[in-house]
Amino acid sequence: MKNISRSTNLTIKIAILAAMGLLLTYFEFPILPAFPFLKVDLGDIPALIGAFAFGPLVGIAIEAIKNILAALLKSTTGGIGELGNFLIVGAFVGSAGFFYIKNKTRKTALISLLVSIIVMVVAGLLANYFILIPLYSKFMPINVPYYLVYAVIPFNLIKGSIISLVTMLIYKRVSVLIHAESLNNKPIRNKEKSA
Repeated sequence: MKNISRSTNLTIKIAILAAMGLLLTYFEFPILPAFPFLKVDLGDIPALIGAFAFGPLVGIAIEAIKNILAALLKSTTGGIGELGNFLIVGAFVGSAGFFYIKNKTRKTALISLLVSIIVMVVAGLLANYFILIPLYSKFMPINVPYYLVYAVIPFNLIKGSIISLVTMLIYKRVSVLIHAESLNNKPIRNKEKSA
């Protein structure tokens, strides 16, 4: 494995991050007692790391692959939950990567994550109102305004904050591995300053 191309190297990293994301989805916990079916897992952190390291499209691709695999291997909602996760967290990851990639500093990372949490809440409201609630309402009655205000908004605020906090705590440490030029861990020279 002496000379693997950059595109092959990136493809391998995307696959590894997506697989890590899938594994982390198995460790989930409810955060809102009134809505125990809404669970947080750390499976979106690898996509956010990928977005920070390689840009928003890579982060969204990792999120898509992870959700396709989760829909095939572990879904209890017929793929509706995974669709929602992709739409909502994809917006979060994409916007975070978009802002961060322009100026890779700790300050930019913090600002991009704060903005992206707001994007996640808005995406959650839109995705639920127009797509997810109509799909779920075929199986159970939903009080739409109540659900949007007391479930969707707080859930996405909390989930976005958890994903952001954990990523900020670990990104600097894992970025050395992420930016390795090959599996032999030759570092790529990048302009990343500190996040």
